[in-house]
Amino acid sequence: MKPLFIVLEGPDASGKSTQLRLLSQALSARGIPVLATREPGGTPLGQKLREILLDPKNRMRPLTELLLLVADRHEHVEEVIKPALARGQWVLCSRYTLSTLAYQGRGRGLPFGLIQELNKLATGGLEPDYVFLLDLPPQVALERTPLRDRFEGEGLSFFTQVRLAYLEFIRSVPHGYVIDATLPPAQVTAEILARLPLSGYDFVVKEGK
Repeated sequence: MKPLFIVLEGPDASGKSTQLRLLSQALSARGIPVLATREPGGTPLGQKLREILLDPKNRMRPLTELLLLVADRHEHVEEVIKPALARGQWVLCSRYTLSTLAYQGRGRGLPFGLIQELNKLATGGLEPDYVFLLDLPPQVALERTPLRDRFEGEGLSFFTQVRLAYLEFIRSVPHGYVIDATLPPAQVTAEILARLPLSGYDFVVKEGK
């Protein structure tokens, strides 16, 4: 089977980091080589950009924010994702192009067409094989994140718009699925695995915190 590029989308506190770990464990247990990564921050340069983007002290215009995210994505795709796929590794990534459409498009009000063109430029047209939206009501997400970074501090109205955009765009994604992120972590993992082309494998899913 060709290596798969699998993306986890969703708001902060939806469990993306937990699912990266649980899915990596489940796939690795069956001998599938896996690379888990994230955006922003999947490269050394990306980690510095992540610190800038998340620091609540840093005020910036929406277009500046978008361009920093796109720069991070280009480095990430060229330096991490494409090489891993070429080596035969499956790539599990927290956030990808849908995040910019939801956050910077619907949340910040930037033109969707502009974002789509910049995404295409940054990725070279690389699309994920599967996208899983970990859907979480905005109020629940905010309650789970007492510490506020620059995005988390935007408030309920902002994240309501982001959620609506995610639910709208996921419908047009081939092999795009909405997963209830209020479920226990092991059950979320099982829901994701059930939708991957893994017939014949028995996965042991460990409960996460």
